[in-house]
Amino acid sequence: MNKTLVYRFMIIAGVILLLWIALQMVLGIVRERGQYRDAAERSIWQSFAGPQTLIGPVIVVPYKEVVAVASATPAQSREESRQLLVFPKTLQVRAEMTPSERYRGIHKAIVYETASQWSGTIALPDPTSAEDLPKSVNHVRFEIGQPYVVLGVGDMRGLISQPVLHLDGKPVPLQQGTLLDSLPQGLHAPIDTRDAAGKPLESRIVPFQLTLSILGAQSMAMAPVADLNQFTVHSPWPHPSFDGDFLPRQRTVTDNGFSAEWSVTAFNTRVREQIANAPESGRRLSLQAPSVTLMEPVDIYVKAERAVKYGLLFVLLTFAGLYMFEIVKALRIHPVQYLLAGLALALFFLLLVSLSEHVPFLSAYLAASAACIGLLGFYLTFVLRSWQRGTTFAALLTTLYGVLYGLLVSEDSALVLGSLLLFVMLACIMTITRKVDWFAMGAPPQADQPGQQEKKTA
Repeated sequence: MNKTLVYRFMIIAGVILLLWIALQMVLGIVRERGQYRDAAERSIWQSFAGPQTLIGPVIVVPYKEVVAVASATPAQSREESRQLLVFPKTLQVRAEMTPSERYRGIHKAIVYETASQWSGTIALPDPTSAEDLPKSVNHVRFEIGQPYVVLGVGDMRGLISQPVLHLDGKPVPLQQGTLLDSLPQGLHAPIDTRDAAGKPLESRIVPFQLTLSILGAQSMAMAPVADLNQFTVHSPWPHPSFDGDFLPRQRTVTDNGFSAEWSVTAFNTRVREQIANAPESGRRLSLQAPSVTLMEPVDIYVKAERAVKYGLLFVLLTFAGLYMFEIVKALRIHPVQYLLAGLALALFFLLLVSLSEHVPFLSAYLAASAACIGLLGFYLTFVLRSWQRGTTFAALLTTLYGVLYGLLVSEDSALVLGSLLLFVMLACIMTITRKVDWFAMGAPPQADQPGQQEKKTA
């Protein structure tokens, strides 16, 4: 076995290990900067308003059930406080989201102002009837309290003005708080249900209208609490992400904004059950609801992190190219020169993330790659002892950086493009080295045999 060649490969492997450690440090910096960005967003939300979830309107009927204690002698009874929730029959919401940007240092957050119009129908509870109330064992009687209507708001700091609610054509002044454990933030208002006394259900269904203007950040969700829910959202923001548990039935996304429509029935969701059953203490209520997020067109930290993950591949391909020059041109490249070339490659990723925080990602990528390619081209001109070779290697690096950018922007095709790149590079290496005698590489030159020496003399 050629020990010289083995030792050389071991030294280069050690250099690659050092560069891998450097790339991991760069990756840590990228993730740390991403955490700073997330912290800046949360800081903006604390001073503005966070993601919003709008719920309602829902009518709450508080009541007490008097239950006899079976084992008590003499006869005793106890009271249990409960609530009956009455959800709308129909609900239509039309919302206009106007986006804007708020900055904290160099970081920004997407915020919005939403003007919405709500309408629909809901059945008023009969104050004289307890038919809809579930009876316990040993039931004695019900004591029905004052019904009130509830509107849930994810972040109350986002309310721009007093919401205007009309129920059966009558204004209902809203007050702060929901009086529901499952909805920690929102509004409520007592309602008069005396006109519904003794009427059948069909006669107790009345219309409602609500005007709501609210501020929020990043995303907005609307809970489908009615039997039939129809939501329409318009916005001039051209980069929406439709999240939640329901995709819009119809949507249009252009450079001038988006429009989306949802249609959800009570059979499609468990949102009523989720609201009726308060979550455990400390747990946040997570509703099955349509949601739209105003996305950033380019997340520089996600792209930078993906780029760094290709960093080791960059180093391996570059070192393979340098070693091919060693073999084909019979050059000797010192491991320190390998290390310096690899550090220049690692520095590219640090330049990329730092520049992309101040300029568009494409501009940052072009500037960082041009700086590193120029530096490596200049340095390798002396290492490879020819400006033609240095220029050729710089051209190969330019192609490699171009392929990397294609991998970053073609998220869905990244795997196939990366696989093709590796295959092409392996094919090139195999083609170039197909006639190399690896056993003879690095071996000391053999002395001529006596017969060969006499033949040469003759």
